[in-house]
Amino acid sequence: MEIWFYRHGMTDANRSGKYIGRTDEPLCPAGAAQLTAVSRQVKRVYVSPLDRAKQTAQILFPLAQQVEVKGLQEMDFGVFEGKNFAQLEHNAAYRAWVESGCEAPCPGGESKQQFTKRTADAFGQLVDEAFLRQEEQLFVVAHGGSIMAALSQFCLPRKPYFEWQTPNGGAWRLNAIQKEWKEQRVLRLLAGPSQLDRRQWDK
Repeated sequence: MEIWFYRHGMTDANRSGKYIGRTDEPLCPAGAAQLTAVSRQVKRVYVSPLDRAKQTAQILFPLAQQVEVKGLQEMDFGVFEGKNFAQLEHNAAYRAWVESGCEAPCPGGESKQQFTKRTADAFGQLVDEAFLRQEEQLFVVAHGGSIMAALSQFCLPRKPYFEWQTPNGGAWRLNAIQKEWKEQRVLRLLAGPSQLDRRQWDK
């Protein structure tokens, strides 16, 4: 089975480097413009319930049914939500979080471990269900953190969490072999992260 895992297009907060996890911000005009339809043949796409993911899926797969998966939401950054590095650099709690390798819980939010487990559980269930339905392809649209969390747990070759960073509008193409998935819970990387549209939207 082939799996395509997309990151949503750009938002205003992405452009300014702000942490937006649970903040339900839409795509900015330039972020929507960076995306083009991929296929009108896809029947179903699984999405984070946040608007930026749903809008991206609508542009990429205009005729597909969208199935919301709550577990695919971005990490909850707690008190860091809506702020960028420049606004937080003198914040003691933020400095402690960064110095922990971003492993410690965000005050009022999630830890990377909690987030990774939530996301990997949700994504893994989608793969299980797709195999049960004997599907040949699986399409998912979520967030940069969601991708890092899931692929760091399941994808071969193994890479650390932050090495799965994905540009806005980028996608990873994966291969799932049923026997390997059932016995080892692993996927294989085929390609990525490709940009869906390489126009220089931010000029």
